[in-house]
Amino acid sequence: MKKRWIVLSFIALIITAISLILGPRVLRLDRMVKDRLEGRIWALPAEVYARPLELYPGLELEAQALEDELELAGYRREDEPAAPGAYARRNGSFEIVTRDFPYPSGLEPSTHFTLTLAGDHVTAITGVDTAESISLIRIDPARIGSFHALEHEDRLLLSRAQLPEMLVKTLLAVEDRDFYNHGGIAPRSILRALVANLRAGSTVQGGSTLTQQLARNFFLTHERTLGRKANEAIIALLLELHYDKETILTAYANEIFLGQDGGRAIHGFGRASRFYFRRDLADLSPEQIALLVGMIKGPSAYDPRRHPEASLQRRAVVLAVMRESGIIDEPLYRQALSEPLDHSTRVMKGGSRYHAFLDLVRRELQREYREQDLNGRGMKILTTLDPQAQRQVEQQLDRTLGAIEKKAGVLEGAVVITGRDNGEILALAGSRNPGMAGFNRAIDARRPIGSLIKPAVYLAALEQGYTLTSPLQDSAISIPSPGSQTWRPQNYDRREHGQVPLYLALAHSYNLATVRLGMAIGLDKVIDCAKRLGMPGNIAPYPSFLLGTAEMSPLEVGQMYQTFATGGFHQPLRCIDSVLDADNALLKRYGMEVEQRFAPTGVFLLNSALQQTVSAGTARALTRLIPATHAVAGKTGTTDNLRDSWFAGYTGDKLAVVWVGRDDNLPAGVTGAAGAMIVWGNILKDLHPRPLELSEPPDIEWAWIDSRTFAATSRRNPDAVALPFVAGTAPDNAAVLPGMEAIEEKTRGLIDSVRSWFE
Repeated sequence: MKKRWIVLSFIALIITAISLILGPRVLRLDRMVKDRLEGRIWALPAEVYARPLELYPGLELEAQALEDELELAGYRREDEPAAPGAYARRNGSFEIVTRDFPYPSGLEPSTHFTLTLAGDHVTAITGVDTAESISLIRIDPARIGSFHALEHEDRLLLSRAQLPEMLVKTLLAVEDRDFYNHGGIAPRSILRALVANLRAGSTVQGGSTLTQQLARNFFLTHERTLGRKANEAIIALLLELHYDKETILTAYANEIFLGQDGGRAIHGFGRASRFYFRRDLADLSPEQIALLVGMIKGPSAYDPRRHPEASLQRRAVVLAVMRESGIIDEPLYRQALSEPLDHSTRVMKGGSRYHAFLDLVRRELQREYREQDLNGRGMKILTTLDPQAQRQVEQQLDRTLGAIEKKAGVLEGAVVITGRDNGEILALAGSRNPGMAGFNRAIDARRPIGSLIKPAVYLAALEQGYTLTSPLQDSAISIPSPGSQTWRPQNYDRREHGQVPLYLALAHSYNLATVRLGMAIGLDKVIDCAKRLGMPGNIAPYPSFLLGTAEMSPLEVGQMYQTFATGGFHQPLRCIDSVLDADNALLKRYGMEVEQRFAPTGVFLLNSALQQTVSAGTARALTRLIPATHAVAGKTGTTDNLRDSWFAGYTGDKLAVVWVGRDDNLPAGVTGAAGAMIVWGNILKDLHPRPLELSEPPDIEWAWIDSRTFAATSRRNPDAVALPFVAGTAPDNAAVLPGMEAIEEKTRGLIDSVRSWFE
């Protein structure tokens, strides 16, 4: 303490002398030092995370999918995992050590456990230390991106207590042995480093003190001029005068440049540890500490991924210093020297390939937070992204479009997947090239939706008392328009189909029947229904609206169909679960907002008709990809001249919307069934979708109906179909089916419809 007081007194005398000579310069530098170190020192990026993977016995999960998630989350594969962030895969089991992670409910500590898989299901989870069964555990979520300030820097801010002592001792032994004794400038250290470097034949010790390096890196440029060197010395003295050694050491550890992640500079040991080794700094081994400290001399020249031989040589030099300084003993030195470089194959990037999803997250956050808060306050954004769903979207969108465009020309696409029950956005693609930032078609491409609007027409009719067997006339219609030509819509097949029941008019997407129905119930009622479903903006009351001339983005379509999927409950789609501040305190939790906008009976009838669309209508080819027993509900959409191909549909747990088309608005050459629906099916088939089991309202009854005459019939009629009705509205003389029998017959009908495709 006395020695430190003497050093500080000496520094004060030196600064006083310099001030008499350089007065204004010293005052300016002194003000700069205080402003930077006593204000907000660094602009910390907001870190964005996927949803955590919840594991429990009975979960359907493939071993490779689990390993992919662990890799994405920065876990490293080891033979005997012991430290957080490690795992081992052994035949049908995994041994995993999770990391501490701050959830909105509080810090969840690291857990060491084994997980057993049989087939594609989790059968057991057992704690390694306790040998007790675990009913539920979470893998800490993957860091999928970040929002940075303009300086293009990435760092993970650490306190002095979080700096491992082995790292601190190694850093001082290599860079500044007299750190705790000098006053910012150490002439003896310069001479000692010169001698040591001459003896070793290479640079093993630096001449500048850590304080000088901090002054140079944090406050100055790297130009080699006498003026810059003079400023460096003055700032080093000012730092030592105003701040204690631990503050200077911590600032250095967080500021030091240690590599490049694309356009982002890696600063500080905390981020570098994650970037190069997928480990927290506290979990580094001696050879890894040696490598990081060695890189201070030249992060590019000693990058272990680009220059492994040079990196190994530099690491060996630092390990020798560690041994000579007593930081490690001889056996540990030899063991560390023999260790290969880390075998991580996937770089932990600060940027992201999930550009479209992050674009949506940023837009949502900008409604409540300032740009400088997003870029510089170190917030943690916990999102709803499901990496397994996102991976499937990215693979199948490009792969399927590649197969389709051989017949149709160059195509683009967009996909949105949400949780059917909660409205959480699980995956989003704004392009078939997920690694390229640019125009986000999922959010910004507003195109005519074609027949995707028709369920709104039919739901409005059901609200007015129509039934699924109400007869509709599918015949030519002319509608005069003041000041323009008379509108004469046509069916896609250019044919008229006469009288058809309501459910088949929707299932086969008959334009003429739809227009007649919409005009009969009134455009105002259809528009009101569409707006309650979630269609945004002002809707012009033109008859052509009934055939989908309204323009919407895939995300907006997803919002509209979410109301169908939830049985008439509107809930805003959301991509954010919660936001924490830099100290892990909860700033906001984004819960579900639910509003009932439709009576469940009408939506149940509509959803039953949309299931018929897949089992027997325009989307029946989907059953070649998704089993008919899954009872998918969906709707194809095709716009004029085959410009836009759409499909929106939902299973028991997921809703997805796919758009396929061309950016130049030329014809894509594919219908909704031949384009977007195929993409939809290829994505969903490998995501283990649950069968759709509609929640049946109590006032629903089922009856056998002849699909040709729409009259009541018996189950022995080969043209019979079981349909739901509001109690008391089934055709006269219809025999009402008990609930269980109706379900069984409905399932049998789905299976029969698929079988007919292969006969």
